Amino acid sequence: MRSCIRVWTTMLLIAGLSACTTIQLEPLPEGMTDQPPADWQERSAKLSNFDHWQLSGKLAVRQPSDSGTAIINHWIQEGEAFDLALSSSFLGMGSTNLKGVPGFIELTLSNGETYRSGDPDALMEAATGWQLPLESLTWWIRGLPAPGGDFRLLFGDRGELAMIRQAGWEIRYDRWHELQDNTPALPARITALKEDKRVRVVVSNWQDLKP
Repeated sequence: MRSCIRVWTTMLLIAGLSACTTIQLEPLPEGMTDQPPADWQERSAKLSNFDHWQLSGKLAVRQPSDSGTAIINHWIQEGEAFDLALSSSFLGMGSTNLKGVPGFIELTLSNGETYRSGDPDALMEAATGWQLPLESLTWWIRGLPAPGGDFRLLFGDRGELAMIRQAGWEIRYDRWHELQDNTPALPARITALKEDKRVRVVVSNWQDLKP
């Protein structure tokens, strides 16, 4: 009888520890909260509808195998379709153009060679050596989590989005562009970190393309 009691006690302790482990969250960074501001639902809805736009700026990638920078000549987003033009001397990339929709990408190098794939991230890495989560960046660049995956949002003391944690990435928002129209502020600089990889995008200009 006593042995049975000990077994049940041990099982309950293990179950209790497992439950604690499941719900345990990492401590919040200082000065941040996971409680969204009162206008977050309205703001995120407007950003989701902001799906026809163009930006220009700079891209920097740092990872163990290769690192480098590129000029974003333009990133045109029209709904789910994107057109991204990069210029870089890194690895002899020259002018590189990427066009695609979710689940498909066409990459054209400066020498005119064109590659197509149903795996955008894999093709980007094979062609340039860079590991870029392109489809997620389409959302992160606007200050939104990518759909279809778990995420955690962290906000600063002024109610601005400070960080998104999703798919093993930590996306930090450092600066914002204040637009003149009804569109909420858009990121001016974001840094995406995952293990020993870092992707930084600095946006110099945003333009609304919706008619």
